[in-house]
Amino acid sequence: MTPAAAARLPAAERRHAIVEAALAVFSAHSYTRSTTAEIARAAGVSEPVLYRHFPSKRDLYLACLDESWTLLRTVVETTVAATDDPREWPLAIADAVDALRARKCLPSHLWIQALSEAGGDPEIRRHMRSHMREVHDYFRDLLARAQEAGGVAPDRDADAEAWIVVAIGLLRAVEDTLGGVLPPDQFAAIATARRRWLTAE
Repeated sequence: MTPAAAARLPAAERRHAIVEAALAVFSAHSYTRSTTAEIARAAGVSEPVLYRHFPSKRDLYLACLDESWTLLRTVVETTVAATDDPREWPLAIADAVDALRARKCLPSHLWIQALSEAGGDPEIRRHMRSHMREVHDYFRDLLARAQEAGGVAPDRDADAEAWIVVAIGLLRAVEDTLGGVLPPDQFAAIATARRRWLTAE
């Protein structure tokens, strides 16, 4: 997209285009190594235009974190809506992660970056606390819905199981970042074991 084309975009679309470009840049590098100049180039806008939408790189990063979570949640809900079998609903999370890994816009990848910054940045720390609670609560509610529909064993603790989902997401991000931590088929094995546990099959 050229700067001239970007200038013709309505404000909401321009903001979204900047977030999309920033997601790709942050995912390819890191919060620290990514620059607003690089993100502006990727979005086809000038830095002043970028700063009109986002006062700081941190604000843009947090918007990317929220956008990546929205994308994941939307894919999960689409997958859930496509099956009548509530036993499959928990696996929609793993399916969504696999779908978005290719696009390199998983929230868990940004979690790793944010955690490294949170110690020195109270605003990132505050946002991450709220964000992680929102993620957990969504997964808890999804598991509870599956439980009510008979897809998850009644004695499973949806609250605790949701934290395990978050932990597996972090493990996936560690593997994607470092490589070679787990065998190639390990996450498929984890998904199978989790399904058996949750459904008591």
